[in-house]
Amino acid sequence: MRGLLVAGTSSDAGKSVLVAGICRFLAGRGVRVAPFKGQNMSLNSFVTREGAEIGRAQAMQAMAARAEPSALMNPVLLKPGGDRTSQVVVMGRPVGEMSARGYHGGRQAELLATVTGCLEELAAAYDVVVCEGAGSPAEINLRRTDIVNMAVARAARIPVLVVGDIDRGGVFASFFGTTALLSAEDQRLVAGYVVNKFRGDRALLEPGLEMLRRLTGRPTLGVLPYAEGLGIDEEDGLGVPPPGRGWGGAARESAPTPPHGEDVLRVAVAAVPLMSNFTDLDALAAEPGVLVRFVDRPQELADADLVVLPGTRGTVGALEWLRERGLADAVCRRAAEGRPVLGICGGFQMLGEVIEDDVESRRGTVPGLGLLPVRVRFAAAKTLARPEGTYYGEPVTGYEIHHGVADVRGGEPFLGGCRVGAVLGTHWHGSLESDGFRRRFLAEVAAAAGRRFVPAPDTCFAGLREARLDRLAALVEEHMDTAALLRLIEDGAPAGLPFVAPGAP
Repeated sequence: MRGLLVAGTSSDAGKSVLVAGICRFLAGRGVRVAPFKGQNMSLNSFVTREGAEIGRAQAMQAMAARAEPSALMNPVLLKPGGDRTSQVVVMGRPVGEMSARGYHGGRQAELLATVTGCLEELAAAYDVVVCEGAGSPAEINLRRTDIVNMAVARAARIPVLVVGDIDRGGVFASFFGTTALLSAEDQRLVAGYVVNKFRGDRALLEPGLEMLRRLTGRPTLGVLPYAEGLGIDEEDGLGVPPPGRGWGGAARESAPTPPHGEDVLRVAVAAVPLMSNFTDLDALAAEPGVLVRFVDRPQELADADLVVLPGTRGTVGALEWLRERGLADAVCRRAAEGRPVLGICGGFQMLGEVIEDDVESRRGTVPGLGLLPVRVRFAAAKTLARPEGTYYGEPVTGYEIHHGVADVRGGEPFLGGCRVGAVLGTHWHGSLESDGFRRRFLAEVAAAAGRRFVPAPDTCFAGLREARLDRLAALVEEHMDTAALLRLIEDGAPAGLPFVAPGAP
């Protein structure tokens, strides 16, 4: 097959972003390209048109490739439920909870045939498949059960690029060490390196790149600069600012601030444990004059114009966390004052009267915050849907991923959920990406807060996402050896790449 695998020296080295950039670069040249990640661990997920759940990063990469997201692109998704257990999703459907030891002890090996079968289907349907690894391929303790890194490259006989984050420091040691810890068979597929997040004078880096080539026999095919405001859908919580830090559209995108005399609209998001689909807030953060920040103290809600309770993989645990920190009382006080509160998915469930959970937390019946006339019962089957509707007379689309079934017993209908006064709850992820709805909603929030704030009339979130993906492609074209990249995709790893022995330097 024609393709390559982007591996990393570590998690968050830039694999997802580089795959997206390469996909958009190839799509711009008329190549039919698809992304692929055999196994992903993420709480940010997406529902495809056929109703399958996949990692949000793979959905974003499919958008970069101008391809329809599919379960084939992410056949195995692990959704952590704590430090030691995860829900295992195979071909878009949950198959059960499993401990890390149990998964690596047998189930993972069984899934290799599923992963390679999906890769073969994609290779038959597209010209090129750009694969993403997970973590580092040099996790030697997990090599026996690998189904996402070098096992994929070996099965498909595709070359491997290793990307490293120089902003962390130690990138040359990471490149060398990653290569040296691989077997001779795997090293034959490692064709080169990509430096990510470089700041400063490229000339000062060159001696290190030349020394790396002499030590490993492999070139560096790109040095990507540190780029602010890419705004690409994150795979996990590494992309969320710590509590108390702002995450605003102006800061991320260099977007214009509100016209002179208007206020900034402040959005406080409860930084609940096991937060899922925090990408719901991206559309708010992209709005000029909207400041989104993640909070974990009740006093941080005092000046907020809108409080958001986001999705979470552990609704009951997140509710306890809100109560322990005094955030639950603060949310109830602002609701009594008629100040806006929005709950999305797990956040919606927490706003209800009662939660009956014998599935996720297995805690039985737990009282909710009592702000919405809703009773929630967790079902064994997961709801996966792509709903559409209207609100404020504006079209709204979203996607649903939840075990909790809401029995709405009153209030005003709101996107499949309900609202009572300024408290709104919905299971619809992604609804804020609908531009007209988002603008009307923010105008209502501003009016309730008494803010002089008018949403920008021309913010198009889909357009912003496309511009970000085009920017990634431009970074690839400008800062990578694209001729060498295309040769690798076409011809595979060069023959005769030397073996790098541990301790060789």
